[in-house]
Amino acid sequence: MSSSPKSPYQPFLLRFLHSAIAFFVLAAIITAFWTYDTYDGRWGGLPLPKWSDIEGIHGTFGLWSLLIFPIFVFYAIHRGQRRLIQSSFVRELNKIGKPIWWYNLHRLTNTLAIFALSFALFSGKMMDEKWLPRGELNHGWYYAHLISWVVLVIAIALHSLMGLKVGGKPLLLSMFHWQFRSKDSPFLWGTQVKTWLKENKIATGIKQELRKLSPHLKIIEIVIFSSLIIAWILPLIK
Repeated sequence: MSSSPKSPYQPFLLRFLHSAIAFFVLAAIITAFWTYDTYDGRWGGLPLPKWSDIEGIHGTFGLWSLLIFPIFVFYAIHRGQRRLIQSSFVRELNKIGKPIWWYNLHRLTNTLAIFALSFALFSGKMMDEKWLPRGELNHGWYYAHLISWVVLVIAIALHSLMGLKVGGKPLLLSMFHWQFRSKDSPFLWGTQVKTWLKENKIATGIKQELRKLSPHLKIIEIVIFSSLIIAWILPLIK
């Protein structure tokens, strides 16, 4: 099966991961504001119901985002790297207004959105769920998480606007089509993974994947995965 000819075809795994992370992140963003409105509200708010359970719901959406995010990042860097910032970005900055300039800005906003989400997940993991119910609103990590919420909202808005600029409505809609080509079928994923594991030892396969990456993408991957590992370890130490 194939998608509408008016829309570019996106790999089904990309669409699946993108939709999953988008759902949980958007739900986390909405419940984050509701949590702020319930327990804080020092910088304005909305007349939302004061719901004491909202922080736990926000935490659940945040946790699911944290669990899916590493898979999404790995795919984005290793299979969708042409959608991220390129090594030619700086030398092509002078081509203002040309298609490549807009494509580079689109790739930049894609990359910034990933970093913004990484910052939000890290700062959220550093928080204690008891702070807000106890009225402890002046913790550094709470302020960092509030800032990350604002940064993430801006990053997602820019990501969407640049997608609209570069590919128009068809590009945006292409991420939400559920048709797939036969070779892209999710029913083949298990077989493909087994074949890859049979042909490669895990360590060898990882080395081969890293060799394919340009240096700046290796740095991006190391920074993001290091932050995720630290986000899991630090709370255990505390």
